[in-house]
Amino acid sequence: MVERQTADRRLSISATNSQLLPSVRLNRFLAAAGLGSRRHCDELIAAGSVTINGKVCTNFSAQPAARDHVKVDGKLVHAAPALTIMLHKPGGFVSTRKDLHARDTVFDLPAQKISRLFNIGRLDAQTEGLLLLTNDGELAQRSTHPRFKVDKEYEITLDRQWIRRLLQSCCAEIVLDGQRAKLAHLRSLSPTRLRVILRQGINRQIRRMFETVGYRVKHLLRVRVGNSSPPAICLAGIGEH
Repeated sequence: MVERQTADRRLSISATNSQLLPSVRLNRFLAAAGLGSRRHCDELIAAGSVTINGKVCTNFSAQPAARDHVKVDGKLVHAAPALTIMLHKPGGFVSTRKDLHARDTVFDLPAQKISRLFNIGRLDAQTEGLLLLTNDGELAQRSTHPRFKVDKEYEITLDRQWIRRLLQSCCAEIVLDGQRAKLAHLRSLSPTRLRVILRQGINRQIRRMFETVGYRVKHLLRVRVGNSSPPAICLAGIGEH
């Protein structure tokens, strides 16, 4: 198990809440309740899974009032103010809410427990750096769906000096899980340290790509997702988004 850092060093919470409009369409209400993207919420509505005041509602234009009782599959749901936090994930934590092997998860990090948050994307247990936690299904959809091509920037430390002639292989010629794996950008910071940008989401993509050309990634740090980059990436904590 990973040794706990003290709460004051590990976290400093500074996140933004945005109040919902008084009356919103049903799919936006459900997304704000943490049920996923608006598209997924539309699927729930179409399937007849949503009731308002005890009656099945398949009307996509419905706008629940403040006193209405909205249920999904019989469970009462409440729209929460949109909240997104930027977390610096230390090594040794897994990007899930519960782990079958009882490992530490990123949801163990905040001293203040905030319900209905989910992580946008994942970092493997050894990787450190920026991870977004949110209850905003639309933001999660825009950040992770391949069609939006959101930049994810990483700093890599390799086990030996980088050979520039391997750049072509890393950027165009590697196939992982049946997909052509690509780096959108690569630049050298030192003989063994690189900055790379991904716009894909293949499992353990960076580590596996460099293994393919004969390198071991000693340290991997995510420093940016889209326009989000924490003010102090060196500390495990939460920043404003």
